Amino acid sequence: MLRENNRHFKFDWITIILFLLIVAFGYLNILSASHSSEIINYFDISEPYGKQLVFILLTFVIIILLLGIDAKFYERFSSVIFIVSMVSLVGLFLFGKNVNGATSWYAIGGMTLQPSEFAKAATALAVAKYISDLNTDINRLKDQLRIFAIIVTPALLVLLQNDTGSTIVYGAFFFVLYREGLPKYYLIIGISMLIIAIGALKLGPIITSIFAGVLIIAYRLKNKKKITILQSIFLIILSVGLSFGIKFFYEYVLKPHQQDRISLWLRLEKDPVKLEQMKKTFAYNLNESEKAIGSGGFTGKGFMEGTRTTGKFVPEQHTDYIFSTVGEEWGFLGCTLVVILFVLLLLRILHLAELQKSQFSRIYGYGVASIIFIHFFINIGMVMGLIPTIGIPLPMFSYGGSGLWAFTILIFIFIKLDSNRINEW
Repeated sequence: MLRENNRHFKFDWITIILFLLIVAFGYLNILSASHSSEIINYFDISEPYGKQLVFILLTFVIIILLLGIDAKFYERFSSVIFIVSMVSLVGLFLFGKNVNGATSWYAIGGMTLQPSEFAKAATALAVAKYISDLNTDINRLKDQLRIFAIIVTPALLVLLQNDTGSTIVYGAFFFVLYREGLPKYYLIIGISMLIIAIGALKLGPIITSIFAGVLIIAYRLKNKKKITILQSIFLIILSVGLSFGIKFFYEYVLKPHQQDRISLWLRLEKDPVKLEQMKKTFAYNLNESEKAIGSGGFTGKGFMEGTRTTGKFVPEQHTDYIFSTVGEEWGFLGCTLVVILFVLLLLRILHLAELQKSQFSRIYGYGVASIIFIHFFINIGMVMGLIPTIGIPLPMFSYGGSGLWAFTILIFIFIKLDSNRINEW
């Protein structure tokens, strides 16, 4: 009887400990970046650090609920969860609250919830459910289109709410599909489209189209058995259409501030006066963030001793730019620790995913790892100036209840699914 009871408490504690370490270290940096006086009241909900502590305490309630639900529930009701999540996204167009230009929030009393964060877990469940179905063949075009529809639906709804950052995250599911056997030519197409898009903006659509056409013709001449003349013509037309389409999208669809961020990243602006103005307007956060990280040196200035952090030089430092606090106060060692914690968490989830006996659990595990990786990669890259500024928080680390709870749900559903494997005798 004792053995029967104990088996229900067997979970992968390595993943849980890594999760808790990231949350705890994140809170310390939120506290440092958001406190406004020497006297700190940890439960002062008028301060971000006070709210975050409440969010963390509620996280433990969510964890208990998630681990208490039967693992089969998540697979059985994944479609229902996905539909409810999509309804919550549609409801934002009627009842949503606009925050920083994005209508992505529900205002509930004095609290706000961002359903796009929770939609990621719902989409991961739906993708896992559909691919693991016995009648699904990922190499069949019909099933590929249906899987893409599952992923694109929430992405489009989020994009229409002017939340570009959250939209990009749905590209993470490409890694999941690739692991499950999606044909390699999709990878080639994806990389080619990215190169053409950058080329069209940097070199112009005409030069990019000519360059792409020459490469396609050269490939055709060398590999006549792999590609027909009609396929070559189609690829050339597609490349030309994409080149001019990207240029049109950049100039007439994107908003000025989005254009300027891409222009700064690709160094598209030729006018030195306008370029300097753009840097002052749109690169301020990045410049201050780089200064804060650089000033930390190897060991950092010490907890709550960062002059740029306490001086509030970096806007949004407790949210999207939280990594700059780590760099200033904990130095290179602290930054390395954060990266190691995330890498270990990702590797652990991928390791557990490969151990799963259920295809549904394996696919979902890869979905969890992919979403965390995209958030981690983009946020760190953004703060260090490697990619354009995109409003994506550092998972479990940045301030915010919706983000913390959504990643808690994402991770602990997988821990519960994995517990079935651990508890088998």
